[in-house]
Amino acid sequence: MLQMMPSDPVAAASSRQPWKRRLGLHWISYVCARLLLYLVLGLGAFLILIPFAWMISASLKTIDQVFAYPPVWIPNPVRWENYREALVGSLHPFIPRYVANTLYVAFFSLLGEILSCSLVGFGFARLRFPGRRWLFMVVLGTMAIPYYVVMIPQFIMFNSLGWRNSFKPLIVPRYFATSGFAIFLFRQFFMRISTELFDAARMDGCSTWGIFGRIVVPLSKPVFATLLILGFTFYWNDFLGPMLYLSRARLHTVSIGLAFFRGIQGVQWNHLMAASTAIMSPCILLFFFFQRLFIQGVVVTGVKG
Repeated sequence: MLQMMPSDPVAAASSRQPWKRRLGLHWISYVCARLLLYLVLGLGAFLILIPFAWMISASLKTIDQVFAYPPVWIPNPVRWENYREALVGSLHPFIPRYVANTLYVAFFSLLGEILSCSLVGFGFARLRFPGRRWLFMVVLGTMAIPYYVVMIPQFIMFNSLGWRNSFKPLIVPRYFATSGFAIFLFRQFFMRISTELFDAARMDGCSTWGIFGRIVVPLSKPVFATLLILGFTFYWNDFLGPMLYLSRARLHTVSIGLAFFRGIQGVQWNHLMAASTAIMSPCILLFFFFQRLFIQGVVVTGVKG
């Protein structure tokens, strides 16, 4: 028998009300959840940006305004001269040399780390050889060893080679895939690339080096950008390594140069904040420049099309 439609339109409309009410409640709960999420994220971002805002504000103040109470957030007058005095003034004339030294170490260290670790990660991801899994576990185990454990043996070794007071201890080891984290990052990303691409390249007569250079590298821009940002930030802010091996003033890096702002007569906090703001700006600019690729390094599947 055919089901008869209700003859009363009011009764039919009332029968649909629970569905509409449920849909409205679902939409309201979704909007409230999103607003709560944005509120929490905004509050967290605000708390994180407070020290950064204070550093920028202090870099434009006089030394008296830095210690004023209640705190003065807007400098009056604004002293842009703090940056000139801190970076190229007579108080700290070697800061440009320190920046050049740090860029030199960061560039060649990153170049060696990306080249060596990408090849090792590709080998672990796509090449088949005996003991591959056990060897990869050994590489992961090196990530659990603190640098302070191997610091003294490395110093003795590099000192016996005559590499002290040179950039070699900071650069040369990077060309031998010494970063377990970078190897792990490359290996995990390369494993997400479809094996059909490798099979098609093999059928076309492409060698292993050709597969790596023509297929893997173009598809792996996000992971290269991720390692570029993380590695540059580490080498730019590294203090312990240059402090161990670089005792000559002309070889110092910016992390050591910032320590020189602590003079005998106290710390000029406005100059220190100005130098810190200027020195951290390359890391911030690098992140914003590669921001899209950095985010893709987390979510991309490795197959484009």
